[in-house]
Formats: sequence, structure tokens, C-alpha cells
Amino acid sequence: MSVRTFLLPDLGEGLTDAELVNWLVAEGDTIAVDQPVAEVETAKSLVEVPSPFAGVVETLHGAAGESIDVGKPLISVRTTADAPAPGETAPAAPADPDPAGEAYRQEERAGSGNVLIGYGTPGGHGTNRRTRAPRRPAPAPAAPAPASAPAAAAAVAAPVTATLEAPRCISPLVRRLARESGIALRSVHGTGRDGLILRRDVELAISGGSAPAPATAPVPASPAAPAAGDTDPRSGLAVTSRTPVKGLRRTVAANLSASRSEIPEATVWVDVDATALLELRADLKRRDPENTPGLMAFLARFTLAGLRRFPELNTRYVAGAGPDAELVAFDGVNLGFAAQTDRGLMVPSIRHAEKLSARELDAEIRRLTASARSGAATPAELTSGTFTLNNYGVFGVDGSAAIINYPESAILGIGRIIDKPWAVDGQLAVRKMTELTLVFDHRVCDGGTAGGFLRYVADAIENPGSVLADL
Repeated sequence: MSVRTFLLPDLGEGLTDAELVNWLVAEGDTIAVDQPVAEVETAKSLVEVPSPFAGVVETLHGAAGESIDVGKPLISVRTTADAPAPGETAPAAPADPDPAGEAYRQEERAGSGNVLIGYGTPGGHGTNRRTRAPRRPAPAPAAPAPASAPAAAAAVAAPVTATLEAPRCISPLVRRLARESGIALRSVHGTGRDGLILRRDVELAISGGSAPAPATAPVPASPAAPAAGDTDPRSGLAVTSRTPVKGLRRTVAANLSASRSEIPEATVWVDVDATALLELRADLKRRDPENTPGLMAFLARFTLAGLRRFPELNTRYVAGAGPDAELVAFDGVNLGFAAQTDRGLMVPSIRHAEKLSARELDAEIRRLTASARSGAATPAELTSGTFTLNNYGVFGVDGSAAIINYPESAILGIGRIIDKPWAVDGQLAVRKMTELTLVFDHRVCDGGTAGGFLRYVADAIENPGSVLADL
């Protein structure tokens, strides 16, 4: 019997710490491999942390609400599978799982899509009960071993050690891929650090190929905490509180700073008469009140049609070494939309939104909004967008010089829809007016492209029938 300590690995987003939201077990509880033991907050999601060990919880390192640094102890488990039976060779203790973070970042760069900390069960099927190797008779005393004996001893011990932990796999997407493809994770050779199984390893196992060794990446240094004090030296006022910038707020701050510092943005805007669109939707709602898409779905549909005509706004500028740079174009649109939640602003994205109808877009917008507000949205859903739609009109404002959702190239904002006097066929009338604002990366296109896209979307709102006929 021994105590195994699980160290908090990097959560896959380059963070140096995480906030412990809630413990799911208590000291003295008996747990199984892959059983969730805690909830932690990543940059944008609440994630359940599964234990890589089975046994009895010895120590919970930290309390709810505390921040735990990557590489620090999270939970200690008193295991029972480590003690060898009489006559068995005691296996060498496997390394603590904290090196998983580095390999996980490599998988994220390759696009794994989901994040989970810990290690998975074989093939993803339930709980893996740890077993002992078959008992062997004790070897007879022998003369001093030759130089190759340590290697032979390690070869004997390796199978025993392998049964003490679940396969090293930290992405639920990888485990699901293996399960659906009929691939046993124990049969997959992991190319990550310490044998960590990455998505590309499973994909290569399915195709029968072999995986290349991953490159390593530096771990970002932890920022220094602000010094505590009773009085602000600049203003001379008493300091009432100091709130660490962490989790979601830290990620939002970093993305906004990168956007402002790296993207030479420009802004164009136009007033739009949305009367015809509102009348169209009201007519649909009278006919089918249960299945009428919301206005956001129609705006998304018009935006996607505009991006089909002006695909430059759905590209990404990637700076290279020295003067080298490239524009990366995509086969499809992952349409992000800004969603305000209790935990801050999030931007979930609809994958391949260009393939969806207005009703299907409406369903995805509702589903992703609910997931973001509950903290259940995955990192893939929150970081894979290629263009963002921002309906800040819900806050009662007409316009905004929005910040581009880095590293995308553009964001389209919609203001509130209100009654305003407007000239129609030379006559003054009261119309339902809104304002569209497009902020774009001037490196990917010129004003003509941006203006053409914005005018197209505005025309679609003013004359929805003619545009919908082409969709």
C-alpha cells in the first residue's frame, strides 16, 4: 500500500494555475480510476478532473475557491495495488502525471478540440479495475548479474506497472474516437511526453500508420502577483479590495490586448431599415409560432451569405518569421456569437454554420448559449470561431467599436432596433432602424471588400425576400 499524489497538469490552454471550484469526493472516500474528483475552472469552461488512481482518498490539497498552480498536488490517493504479492517483483513507481500538461498543449495546437485532465480508461468503457500480474515463483539466488540485467529487470517490471494506471489519455474526444473506431487505448502507442496518447496517435492507429514524435513547447512563466497595500500610491485613496485576474477574465484580457496590439483594425458602419425583416418574421410567427427562428438566426444567415461573396473576411492573417506572412483561408465558416454570462463574455461558435438553415442556426444558437451560461461549453466550442457576430443591441445601445475576437479578422455588430424617422420613396416615415458596424483587419482586405460585405448584409435585412431566394 502506498500514497500516490496526482499533480494538477496544464489544462490545455497555456495557463499556469486553475481555480478549484468544487470537490466531488471527500477524504476517506473510495474512488475508482477515471472517477471525477473535482471541478476546476479553465479559462472558459468548468471541467471535471478524473483521478488516474484507484484507492482511498488520503488528502485533498486545497479548498473550494482557491487557485492551484500547475504542477502542484491536487489529490493524494492511498492505493492498494502497489504492494506486490509474495514472490513478485515490486514494480518501479511510475512518474507523477504532471508532465501531461506539456504534451497536452501539443495536442491542442494540433486541434484536439476538448480538454480533460487526468487519464482515461481503456477504450473509454467504464471503470478499469487494477489487477496484479500472475504470481511467479521467487527466482533462485544467482551470481552477480551482467551489465544487461537491469534492462531485463525493467522489462519484467513494466507489465506489472502498466496495470496500475489507466492508459495515459487526457482528451475525451480522443477516447470517444478510439471507442467509436473499436481501438483499445492500451494498444495505442502514445507519442506525447511519458507515453501520453494524443488524437493523432489514435487517428494513425485507425489508418495503420505510425506517429511522429511531438515537438516540445516552453511553459509560460507565471505572472507576478500585485503587491498588497493599504493605500494606492497614485491616487492616495484607501484600497478596499484586490481581486486577482484569473480564469475567464485573464483570458479575455489577454485576447483583447493581443487584438488591439497586433491587429490594425478599421471600422465601417451603416444605418439599416429592418422593417421588412421584422414584418417577415412576424408573419412566420403567426403561421408557425413554435418553429419561427429568432432575429439572430436570420442575421446569422445573412452574414453567412455575405461571407460567401466576400470570403476575405473569413480568413486569418498569420505573421511568419521576419517579413514572411500568409493569409489562411478556410473551407467553411465557424460562426461565433457573443454571449453574456454570469462568468463574463464568451464567444461560442457554430461549426460549419454555412451548411445550416435559419431554423438550424436558431437551434444551435440557443444550445450553445445555454452551454456557455452553465459552464458546460467545451474549449473547442469557445475557441474555434473564424468570424464573430455580436448583438450588443440587447444592451440597449445603438453602436460599438467592437474589438475583433483574436485571432479572427472581423466582427459584425448589430445595434438595437428602434423607431426612427426615415425617408422612404421620398416620404418621411417611421421605420424600424438599426445600425450595423463591421470592424475588420485591414491586412486581410481593403475598404472596398469590407464595405461591399456590409452593404450586402444591410440589403439582405432591408429586402429579406430577395436574398433568401438565393440561399
